[in-house]
Amino acid sequence: MASVRVSPCSWLLLTALFLSPLACHAQSETASDPVLKPNPIAALQAFEPPANQPYELGRGDAITVDAIGRPEISGKHVIGPDGSITLPIVGSVQIADKTREEASAAIQHALSPYYSDVVVSISVDLYTSNQILLLGAVEHPGILTFDKTPTLLEVISRGGVLPENTITGGGAPGPRPTGVPEECMIYRGNDTMVTVKLKALLDSGSPLANMRLRRDDVVYVTGRTSYVSILGQVNHPGNLRLQTSSSLADLLAEAGGITEKAGRSPDIEIIHAVGSPGSAKTQVVPFKSLLTHNSFDVTLQSGDIIYIPESGFNGFAYTFEKLAPLVNLFTVASLLNQQ
Repeated sequence: MASVRVSPCSWLLLTALFLSPLACHAQSETASDPVLKPNPIAALQAFEPPANQPYELGRGDAITVDAIGRPEISGKHVIGPDGSITLPIVGSVQIADKTREEASAAIQHALSPYYSDVVVSISVDLYTSNQILLLGAVEHPGILTFDKTPTLLEVISRGGVLPENTITGGGAPGPRPTGVPEECMIYRGNDTMVTVKLKALLDSGSPLANMRLRRDDVVYVTGRTSYVSILGQVNHPGNLRLQTSSSLADLLAEAGGITEKAGRSPDIEIIHAVGSPGSAKTQVVPFKSLLTHNSFDVTLQSGDIIYIPESGFNGFAYTFEKLAPLVNLFTVASLLNQQ
């Protein structure tokens, strides 16, 4: 019998033909596998900033600039709303959102055309930009300022949760309020949000119950009563109860209507929490659409934040990241008057 010789290329072809049904079967099994849902604990861990993260200078911080051997440059400054300080000769230098080392390097670079081998150091005399906005079912909503990294339980304990929405006990380390809510939401920017199940975390002793927060985070405490918050250019900013029949127009009316600073037809921004962990979305609603019979429906839920900007901010891309400084300028007095 004649032997049949198979070339290496033919062996590869036969092997591929033999394995292809198995590969297709494996792919079909993989395609039919259920989609794994994100781990909420992993989402919280990713959301929490590192413990050793350097402090970044912010608007309103009081600092001391020390230029060794250059007393005309050294001195005390308050970082302005534009994020800069003004130095002799060089003028304005942007240092906000930089660490002290980065800000020192920025000043040294600005001085380099005029001074050789200048060494600059920065110290913080007063922390005023490290702020958290607390909203929702709390006794004292408003802006809280911290001289160190703020934590969730510290924010909640300072705000005072409404008695009917509290639980007691819990084994998480760190400051303990007399009562804590079942859950809260933390907004960061205009597209990031996490829901924190505080009772479950406290019962398990997880340190994430007292997770670290970032500057300008918004903590929204949910409760048995549904709330939304209206901020910005309305006559009575703050928390409002959300009824089943509440419409956006009803809530604006309950907040006393928009102010003259909002202009005739502002774009209303609504920050919604969405189902997937770590997500939020911003909806823009033209005010004039609320005045027509054919206005599109706006679905509101507890925890939503409604923001009416000042006229002049509508003409360019506006993000929720700018909300905290504007609340500080325009509505903090009204919020704190509710205490």
